[in-house]
Amino acid sequence: MERQKDIVKQVLNYMEDNMEKEINVDKIAKSVGYSKFYLNRIFSECTGITIYKYLQSRRLTIAAEKLVESNEPITQIAYEAGYDSQQSFSFAFKQLYLYPPKTYRSMGAFIPKQNRISLCGNFYNTKYIMFISEIKEMAA
Repeated sequence: MERQKDIVKQVLNYMEDNMEKEINVDKIAKSVGYSKFYLNRIFSECTGITIYKYLQSRRLTIAAEKLVESNEPITQIAYEAGYDSQQSFSFAFKQLYLYPPKTYRSMGAFIPKQNRISLCGNFYNTKYIMFISEIKEMAA
């Protein structure tokens, strides 16, 4: 179990260090030397969320912060978040934040939906699992 936790920490560090680069599960798996299937399984067991969903939610959270705290064009923020078009970014953003990016920006209040996961101590914390469940429901 401790070895799995170390692997998940490596995955989290890799994703956070490369958040604004073009990364996917295949690249992450290659960087830590495990199969993407194994990584997805242990990541989900340890965090309650898949690697893809975590990456997507983190990128959208960073984008939400940029929307509120900068005057950067929405298309640029969408591109930095890994989306090929503003339309696909707006769709994903609205699923997580319930408002389109332009409306969210005009509201002027940043609320993070997916903070960086930290695996300290007992990572099967009930409150954390409940938080992830709420995010999953909102994203669905």
